[in-house]
Amino acid sequence: MIKVGIVGGTGYTGVELLRIFAMHPQVQLQAVTSRKEDGMPVAEMYPSLRGRVDIAFSSPDNAKLTECDVVFFATPHGVAMAQAPELLAAGVKVIDLAADFRLQDIAAFEKWYKMPHSCPELLKEAAYGLPELNRENIKKARLIGNPGCYPTTMQLGYAPLLKAGVIDASHLIADCKSGVSGAGRKAEIATLFSEASDNFKAYGVSGHRHSPETLEQLGKLTDDKVGLLFTPHLVPMIRGMHSTLYARLAKDIDNAALQALFEDAYKDEPFVDVMPFGSHPETRTTRASNMLRIALHRPDNGDTVVVLVVQDNLVKGASGQAVQCMNLMFGLEETTGLMHVPVLP
Repeated sequence: MIKVGIVGGTGYTGVELLRIFAMHPQVQLQAVTSRKEDGMPVAEMYPSLRGRVDIAFSSPDNAKLTECDVVFFATPHGVAMAQAPELLAAGVKVIDLAADFRLQDIAAFEKWYKMPHSCPELLKEAAYGLPELNRENIKKARLIGNPGCYPTTMQLGYAPLLKAGVIDASHLIADCKSGVSGAGRKAEIATLFSEASDNFKAYGVSGHRHSPETLEQLGKLTDDKVGLLFTPHLVPMIRGMHSTLYARLAKDIDNAALQALFEDAYKDEPFVDVMPFGSHPETRTTRASNMLRIALHRPDNGDTVVVLVVQDNLVKGASGQAVQCMNLMFGLEETTGLMHVPVLP
């Protein structure tokens, strides 16, 4: 059994990890930390876990995280890099769901996250936790920077096209929407029901911190310079993410060949579903699952390809992806504990 610790178990990604681990056959929950809720049973805060999770929250000081095999950080940015050196020195593997180990460019990290990076020597060895594009490095890693939710959709949506060299990499456009849970479990005016419901808005139009992460990773897929115009939006739903990606074709290629690029790229991927050409994937078809669905369009058979990508932002966009990485790091079947069927309606 893998002894698992979770730092920051009271937020949405934390409870999503707990939901997954409640049904994971190879995991033993060792510690779930919360300074404020020290001693409170986890199932008291989250009644959905009654009868499934019998552990109580413990303060970080008493959690004995160095006795775990792996520790997940479901915390704000900056927490993991402060604690990772001690854990790694004790032989504990670390998976960070925040941004501390996503960006190799330290200057970009410090610009976008407004804090100095405290362990750049560890950053150099961190593996980027997108299994479909970085599986072998994840298997060998002891430190994972889990991808952002938006970057997951953009990378998997553009990867086959960039690798094949059939699009103009310098002019990519990503029009992306996320449910309110992407903002986290905190008291904030913008995410109050009366503010977010019956409303639709863009944010981060002049620049978003997921842009440098996405550009850094897309740049590994092509020798061409990548240019990305990324606009995120907040939609009035709890879970779900829909990214509409645009790219201009740079080579003469027919629709069947375009579809084949994606089907060949993801034919062995258990969590990427390439739908028939011209399909319209819906966010509800991935709700509460680790599945990501993709469909291609080519309006008027012109020079623009449109890629539609949907996922659950809390699962494949966060906690489910982190568990995928854990499974790979410990030599388990990658799908272990993650074969939840999406919830409908």
